[in-house]
Amino acid sequence: MSNVLAHYHYLHEIPELGFQEFKTSAYLAAALEQAGFKVSRNINHTTGIVAELDSGIPGPVLALRADMDALGHVIDGVACARHTCGHDAHSSVVLTAAEEIIQQGIVKKGRLKILFQPAEELGSGALAMVAAGAIDDVEMLLGFHLRPLEECRLGEAVPAMLYSACSTLEATIKGVPSHAARPHLGVNALDAAVAAVQAVNAIHLAPGLSWSAKATRFLCDAGVTNSVPDEARVCWDLRSQSNAPMDELKAKVKLAIEHSVAALGATAEVVVLKEMPAAEIHPDMTALISESIVEVLGAAGLTGAKMTPGSEDFFHYPRQRPQVKTGFWGLGTNLTPGLHHPEMRFDLSSLETGVKIFKTCVGKVLG
Repeated sequence: MSNVLAHYHYLHEIPELGFQEFKTSAYLAAALEQAGFKVSRNINHTTGIVAELDSGIPGPVLALRADMDALGHVIDGVACARHTCGHDAHSSVVLTAAEEIIQQGIVKKGRLKILFQPAEELGSGALAMVAAGAIDDVEMLLGFHLRPLEECRLGEAVPAMLYSACSTLEATIKGVPSHAARPHLGVNALDAAVAAVQAVNAIHLAPGLSWSAKATRFLCDAGVTNSVPDEARVCWDLRSQSNAPMDELKAKVKLAIEHSVAALGATAEVVVLKEMPAAEIHPDMTALISESIVEVLGAAGLTGAKMTPGSEDFFHYPRQRPQVKTGFWGLGTNLTPGLHHPEMRFDLSSLETGVKIFKTCVGKVLG
């Protein structure tokens, strides 16, 4: 019997935030070593793992990647970590596929690498793996993600998930403090921040492009209610279906913030907190995944490629190493009420399907 549910139930109970996946990483590394992989831990001084299976026969180098981190939530007033994006499922599927690939002798040529990556939610885990050389020898790289019910149902899989670019900008807006009875002696950072939000809302890109820019955090407090605050911090979430419009959008947002607050006598320092590029998927990998989905689920289980306004730090890999052919697919799981929802749920029977699709992909390339 497959180990996928046992792995999932264990990992689901030990959610850990980005770059803090100590128990998760230890569990995955030990299981890979027991299966027979050569395992390298603490990649780039993080919790990242790279495991390798070398057939000893010349051939391509294929890697499977899964993310490990959970999400931070505040539930009933208590800060906690919880697996509400399915990374525990991703790790369970890739680990089980790796175990069964060795057990069943699927790799007959080339090398198979398994990447367990930290901090996907922070947008920097993939970059840490790339910087450590984890994919320098990789020719093909595959990843996947559970899909919500409205995108893909149980018994279906998406051969290519076209994720959007995402940037998080934070502006620290500085004014001048004063007594609320004498506001003319100060510069109200709250007023300036509101002006910045409105200025960003007035930005327009070409109507044919898919993009958005919206304020998602606003922090401002003078400590008392009868003082003019001198500092405010505002975050914006920027999205774009492709990478080129994101560069234009970031430049316009930064200019709108700086000029709008300057009109009121304030200043703004704008920094990029995190960035994830839009999907770059190789058609050869989409074809490989499509064939594998059909073998496992039949032709009725294969959907078309799907676009999503969500983002994935997986796409730092092809952005940083364009010579690597990447593929990224979506698994139908009847997931509700949605990704990142505190009560996210999905059909666990789908995990076996994920294992089979990955094994079929590996067999087609390295078998």
